[in-house]
Amino acid sequence: MIKTVKKAIIITGPTATGKTALSIDLAKKIDGEIVAADSMQIYRYMDIGTAKPTLEEQQGIVHHMISIVDPKESYSVSLYKDDALKCIEDIYARGKTPIIVGGTGLYINALTYDMDFSNTIKNESYRDELKQIAKEDGNNELFKLLLEKDPIAAQKLNKNDVKRVIRALEVKETTGKSIYEKADDFKNADPPFPYEIFALLFDREILYKRIDMRVDIMINNGLIDEMQHLLDMGVTREMQSMQGIGYKQLFDYFENKASLDDTIELIKRETRRYAKRQLTWFRHDKRIRFLDANGSKCFKNQLMDILKIH
Repeated sequence: MIKTVKKAIIITGPTATGKTALSIDLAKKIDGEIVAADSMQIYRYMDIGTAKPTLEEQQGIVHHMISIVDPKESYSVSLYKDDALKCIEDIYARGKTPIIVGGTGLYINALTYDMDFSNTIKNESYRDELKQIAKEDGNNELFKLLLEKDPIAAQKLNKNDVKRVIRALEVKETTGKSIYEKADDFKNADPPFPYEIFALLFDREILYKRIDMRVDIMINNGLIDEMQHLLDMGVTREMQSMQGIGYKQLFDYFENKASLDDTIELIKRETRRYAKRQLTWFRHDKRIRFLDANGSKCFKNQLMDILKIH
């Protein structure tokens, strides 16, 4: 438990809503340091496709939890929680305020719920068995198994999301509980530090235009060259880092299976779908206070008014 009277400020929301710029403005006002909550910005050499803030954009504000993992390495929510909490403790110890920024809802929940991942059981042999079922019998057979063993998870998962279906079955097999039932157990737990959480909202049409524009900017800023550099380093499709939108879709382009124009459109479409999933996640979280771009005040003024900062 971090002992302090200061509250951490959490700024989240879908991709392309301007979280980074707002957090930097806030950090200047409250002597804050930023802790990223982004499952892709943790990777080194992956700057453009993750919209990682450049040194110029950071404007001298200290950023934690970016560029800490090699693209060939795996990284878990448990590791994120441990590493990010150390950063938060250090920020508090130096009399500053942590500002947690990012759109990875699972990372934010790991920090704000008293979740203990240290005792999570892995059953790699069972996982391999499930992968074999998916490979030989298809997604339908795997999902039938989920329906039988964990109907709670089956209601929440898509049969084609094989990775999550396998994980749900693994958790059920090893703990006897649904992966969602397990998550719910933690929601009444005391958080490890005090916080306020805000999410940024745009009308969907405006948000989708911002996403399309951001992808075009990434391409113009050198995303193709960045991907080539990663390929030269030896990354493969299967690696965790390469599951990120903007990287995953480029493999077909580099293997001459898709044109660049088609690949760019695919990246835009998948990013829009991801933003829609993010919105669904955040709207189910009753702790969040939403800052709406449709109001008469910009995000910055809305946030400063709420926090009584002038």
